[in-house]
Amino acid sequence: MTPPAKIETRDLHKAFDGKQVLRGVNLSIQPGESIAVIGGSGTGKSVLIKNIIGLMHPDSGSVFIDGQDVTSLTGSEREQVTRKFGMLFQGAALFDSLPVWENVAFGLIQVQRLARRDARDKAVEAMVQVGLEPDIAERYPAELSGGMQKRVGLARAIATEPEIMFFDEPTTGLDPIMGSVIDNLIIKIVRELGATALSITHDMASARRIADNIAMIYDGKIVWYGPVDAIDDSGNDVVDQFIHGRSQGPINMSVAG
Repeated sequence: MTPPAKIETRDLHKAFDGKQVLRGVNLSIQPGESIAVIGGSGTGKSVLIKNIIGLMHPDSGSVFIDGQDVTSLTGSEREQVTRKFGMLFQGAALFDSLPVWENVAFGLIQVQRLARRDARDKAVEAMVQVGLEPDIAERYPAELSGGMQKRVGLARAIATEPEIMFFDEPTTGLDPIMGSVIDNLIIKIVRELGATALSITHDMASARRIADNIAMIYDGKIVWYGPVDAIDDSGNDVVDQFIHGRSQGPINMSVAG
């Protein structure tokens, strides 16, 4: 029997102040698959991921995790689902007032209720996995470079050994070399965990590195989906304009004077 999709959205709609952001998004991600959702700013990438993880509720449509409709779950039922998730937020989103190890151990302490000593040990293990030295455990985020902060965010995302990983613009704010380093870490970690991964990005170099398949979102819908090595021959004018960064084409970008 074929296992259900790890993540599935069906006809997902979401609007804000009358503006439709998601217009019927259908997406299916299989266990162990790594998908990148690409698209320009304001196309609905972040709204899609927030609806999947439960930070937002769709106006209509459904979200399924492991074949279970989780769209309307609340309380302990929702918590059971979110325990499967790990997320690297854009900008790392670290707690400035906590040392590095407590940032990494946050889910272990707050959600899994691990004792602080055990949580610290697991946090240091996760730090080592992403190439961080244990001796920075007591430092604070403000003392770290942007690339190191991103690694701390990645360590936090993997510390709970999640089944599903979400990456929100993982290379934003990084130089091309550090972006490549973070991408390679993502590939390594996802494989080691055997996790399913959903990344949202406008960085095509990053998408090509980390994804098995790519979905292009435009005007609130998935307009193309396919293997990463087929995107250059997509036959879709929207995709072609986006991946080559052309100013002329079906995507209109207004520029304020």
